Amino acid sequence: METVIVDYKNIDDEHICCSLSDSTCVKAKKEWMKNNFEDGLVFRKANVRGKFFIEYMPGDDAWCPIEAPQYMFINCLWVAGKYQGKGGSKVLLRECIGESKIKGKKGLVALTSPSKRPYMADKKFLEHCGFKLADTAAPYFELMYLPFEDGAEPPKFLETAVKGETEEMGWVLYYSHQCPFTAKYVPIAKSAAQDLGVELKTIRFDIPRDKNSLVEETGTMHPKESPSPYTAYSLFHNGKFITHEVQTAANITKLIQDSLNG
Repeated sequence: METVIVDYKNIDDEHICCSLSDSTCVKAKKEWMKNNFEDGLVFRKANVRGKFFIEYMPGDDAWCPIEAPQYMFINCLWVAGKYQGKGGSKVLLRECIGESKIKGKKGLVALTSPSKRPYMADKKFLEHCGFKLADTAAPYFELMYLPFEDGAEPPKFLETAVKGETEEMGWVLYYSHQCPFTAKYVPIAKSAAQDLGVELKTIRFDIPRDKNSLVEETGTMHPKESPSPYTAYSLFHNGKFITHEVQTAANITKLIQDSLNG
C-alpha cells in the first residue's frame, strides 16, 4: 500500500479524505492543517480517494490538554468503507511509529474511551497494538500510550480537563477546525439554539501564530486550556460536559428542549 504525506507543497491539490462536498468545511480544515505544519503536524494518507489516513503531531503541540513531552499524539486514525478489515490501520500506525522513532520520540499517545465512540480511536484496536492506559478524565475519556522503551513516563491529562467542568454557565460549545465538520455544524447549532430563544456561546480553540503576542482573538482559547480532552467539539451546559459528538440542528434542539422541560 502506497501512502502520501500531505504538506505545504501538495495540500491544495490533495484530497484530505473526509469526503466533504462543503467547500467551507474543506477550506477550514486545510487552513488548520497549514497553520500546524510548522508545529510538526503530519497527515499521512493511503494513495486512494477515501477516508484512509492518520494524523499526528508532537505531544507538546497537540491540540489536546495533555502533558506528553517527547510523545507523538495521534489526532485521528480513520479507515472507512471498503478499506476496513484489510490491515490498513496497522500499516498507517506502523509508519507513524517508524517516523516517530526517527524523530526521537519515546512513544505514541491517543485519546479514546472504554466503549467505542464516534471520532475517537477504538480502544480494543489500540490495546491489540500494545497501547496501555495512561490516564482518565470525566466522563468517559481515556488517554492511551504506546511507550517505545521500558520505564518511559506515561503522559497525563492537564488538571483543567480532568473533571469535565467549566466555569461558563448556560450552553457553551468549545470547538476547533481540527475536525472539518465543525465549520458547518457549529453555526447550525448556534442557529438552532437561537430559534428556541436560547443563547449558545461558542469558543474556538486557536494558537496565535505569533507566539510572542499577548493579544488573542475574542471568543478564542488556547487548546491546552480546554475543560475537555476533546477539543474538536465539546458541548457543555451549566458547567457540565454534555457530549463530544458533532450535533445536528435536530439534536441540539432536543437537548435544549429536554433541559427546558426539566
